Amino acid sequence: MFYNRLNRRNLLAAAAMAALAGCAVVPKAPTPTPAPAPTQPESEIPTDTERHRVALLVPTTGPNAGVGQSLANAANMALLDTGAKNLRITTYDTGTNPGEAARRAIADGNKLILGPLLSDDIASVAAVARPAHVPLISFSNDEKAAGKDVFIIGNLPGQSIARTIGYARGKGVSTFAALVPKGDYGERVSSSLLASVRDAGGSVVAMETYDRSAASIASAASRIKAKSGYGALLIADSGSLSAKAAVSYRAAGGGAGVRLLGTELWGGERELATSPALNGAWFSTVSDVRFAQFAKSYRTRFGTAPFRIATLGYDSVLLTLRVARDWAPGKVFPATAMLDPGGFLGVDGPFRFGRNGLIERALEVRAVEGGAVKVISAAPSGFAK
Repeated sequence: MFYNRLNRRNLLAAAAMAALAGCAVVPKAPTPTPAPAPTQPESEIPTDTERHRVALLVPTTGPNAGVGQSLANAANMALLDTGAKNLRITTYDTGTNPGEAARRAIADGNKLILGPLLSDDIASVAAVARPAHVPLISFSNDEKAAGKDVFIIGNLPGQSIARTIGYARGKGVSTFAALVPKGDYGERVSSSLLASVRDAGGSVVAMETYDRSAASIASAASRIKAKSGYGALLIADSGSLSAKAAVSYRAAGGGAGVRLLGTELWGGERELATSPALNGAWFSTVSDVRFAQFAKSYRTRFGTAPFRIATLGYDSVLLTLRVARDWAPGKVFPATAMLDPGGFLGVDGPFRFGRNGLIERALEVRAVEGGAVKVISAAPSGFAK
């Protein structure tokens, strides 16, 4: 349940985003040099007595290096914008061996890990961090990966679907169908859709799966079009692939009167506004109210546009700074402070964590209309305690 204002004492300070000259990056962890036996290798990072050591575990090599560097840049930008002097954030590359990156981070004395990015890396990182009592704030969106001292800050598909379904039910839609990709994401979407529709008093009457290829998408769209009895169709994929599915579904006038729905993956996708087949579609995601200024500041510093997910790096640092008010350097990170029911405020709006480690966000509903994407139901400004 939402209410109209946040308890400001429980919010993160809204960080200034004024552009600073130069291009700074988060320092990477030094490559450790094996010490001669039997001497134990020591950290090459200077000992801090007044700053908290926080590790940023992201891929800076490999296929996801661009995303990882964008998260690292955004984390450093948060330090610059806030003028924080009490955190030392060091990046560790998870591109080849996330478990080893975690071992180095723990050996260097870090008391909190921001990351990893990929859900597949969480288990190996947590296996090292948990015995050392070092919590994770992962950028993944995998609900199943959350657990004791593993917090998920990524945008969750289930919450996006629940928000969209609730809005659709309020507009009189009661029957739903879905096109979902095969794999983990598709399975999570399917489960979330069934639960959300049931909780909202509606029914799911058809569902088709597909491989992420043009031919498979077109085939699944034809199969779902041949069925009837539903007022809305969820297409659970990126904007570009959803546009392909919508074109196949709308071919020859198919699906007349059926409202198309999307997921959080549609946020920031340019294909939405340029695809006539998606006109009239609804989807839910985080607000972009603060993102424009964030992106402008980021581009000024780093000379390129940020990945949309970069805000998670920024907000994770704001969250850490908020908790650091009651966190003594060198001590165990007070993970219980993450459970403040009043929530926190970041670039992507209000958020809070449940005891299950999952983030809860205030989401807005958008519509694709006339070659543009518009907000049709604003995100709530806070949470009920």
